[in-house]
Amino acid sequence: MTITSKLEEELKAELALIEERGLTRKIKNLRFIDPVRAIDEGGKEYLVFSSNNYLGLTHAPEVIQAAKEANNYGTGSGGARLTTGGHFEASILEKKLADFKHTEKAMIFNTGYMTNLGVLYGLVKPNDVIFSDELNHASIIDGAKISKATVKVYKHADVADLERLLHEDATHGNRFIITDGVFSMDGDIAPLPALVKLAEKYEATLIVDDAHAVGVIGEDGSGTAAHFGLQGKVDLQVGTMSKSLAAEGGYVAGKKILIDYLINKSRPFIFSTALAPAPAAAAVAALDLLRKNKAAYLQRLWSNSIKMRKILNEAGIPLVEGETPIIPIMVGEASLASEIAGALAEKGLLISAIRPPTVAQGQSRLRLTVTAAHTEEQLTHAADLIIEVWQEAKRKRA
Repeated sequence: MTITSKLEEELKAELALIEERGLTRKIKNLRFIDPVRAIDEGGKEYLVFSSNNYLGLTHAPEVIQAAKEANNYGTGSGGARLTTGGHFEASILEKKLADFKHTEKAMIFNTGYMTNLGVLYGLVKPNDVIFSDELNHASIIDGAKISKATVKVYKHADVADLERLLHEDATHGNRFIITDGVFSMDGDIAPLPALVKLAEKYEATLIVDDAHAVGVIGEDGSGTAAHFGLQGKVDLQVGTMSKSLAAEGGYVAGKKILIDYLINKSRPFIFSTALAPAPAAAAVAALDLLRKNKAAYLQRLWSNSIKMRKILNEAGIPLVEGETPIIPIMVGEASLASEIAGALAEKGLLISAIRPPTVAQGQSRLRLTVTAAHTEEQLTHAADLIIEVWQEAKRKRA
């Protein structure tokens, strides 16, 4: 059966408009030969500064070996954990995550995106109110919509605006304050100490998405709460295994009663086939490596981030100020961001062009991510290429 001619014409028109605005998205097939180098289908090699593999653990021998051994128990899980049963690796991972995050209990989902949907859909009711940072990840925005609760968006990291909304709120339901820990597009860190105080003052449940914080900030690499010395002060911490933990899937960690409730009420958890043993085992191995070698990994990551920022700043490249490995180069125009990213790819350097709707109109950027696996030579080479292409693109448009 074919789609209707009416629908086909509508889709063609919309795709043409996306193309005209320089917003077309296409998949580039890559095979990673190590954490920071990849080849395409033609065999061309790229230096990658566009992944979230912050610690470079995807190719650690211990992580690969753990995944291989877990495959002995099957390449898939066979069904949902509540009906088919859960493999040992999932429960082991949950126990280790709960301990790592300084919480009572944790549960895993299939992706980080699904975790936010599952937490908000399972926990928040229509008569509740969600107070959400305006730059929160799309999964938080979508989870809030699915919950059918009232959503009040506060200005980015603006504690005064959040308190104004909390003070004006007259709900008889529960209040939830939700924020990214490290914001994925700007790389800045949420003002957690102030958010904790407001949550206590206004009796709100505080949820922090630490997807880009684990393995990046905190003395032990456990994320935003540890960064501010506020372990135990965040009600729920959402995270992912697909970034610093070098695997797949998401998780939520917090008080036992909250996790037990979500196990029984979160439809995305209840009705999804569970993760296979291999990614869970890989995440366990990566987490063990992080905890064992946290000082070395974090020092290398931060040293590389500081070095890259310094070189680009000195060359006059317009960066968003920050301290994390997420380094946004502000471009403004979507077509120019795509043009620069394309020119860099031709020279063998992969950096993401971030355009609307991921960011607001006029806020297009190149999102550069530094990892602990990049060498000093690779950092310098990448910076030189960025400066060269940036200056050439600006000359053309002058």
